[in-house]
Amino acid sequence: MLTRISLIGTVAALAAFATPAAAEGDAVAGAKVYKRCSTCHSLAPGENMMGPSLAGVFGKKAGKQDFKYSKAMAAADITWDEKTLDAYLANPTAVVKGTSMMFRVPKAEDRANLIAYLKTNPTED
Repeated sequence: MLTRISLIGTVAALAAFATPAAAEGDAVAGAKVYKRCSTCHSLAPGENMMGPSLAGVFGKKAGKQDFKYSKAMAAADITWDEKTLDAYLANPTAVVKGTSMMFRVPKAEDRANLIAYLKTNPTED
């Protein structure tokens, strides 16, 4: 009986830690979510705005591109992938205390869609 309870507890714990970003998002829907980001971020390589360019963000080290980052972001040891972007977009200040980004994407589905869109490495015209 104890083993069965432990197994159920383990499965429940794993389910709680599963990230929505692991599920495939919809890049077309993500393009619509990105419109909220485009006020501060460009998708054109090297085109920084209030925030850094998001062109080719996957695999990049956080705070290391040609942009004036907050001290916290410049010191962060993060490589952007599905998991790190999902956590950061959900609550930037919890991931990088002292970041200047305050905008959140609270809905897991929106984050998954946005991440899917960014993975397509879009560039703005």
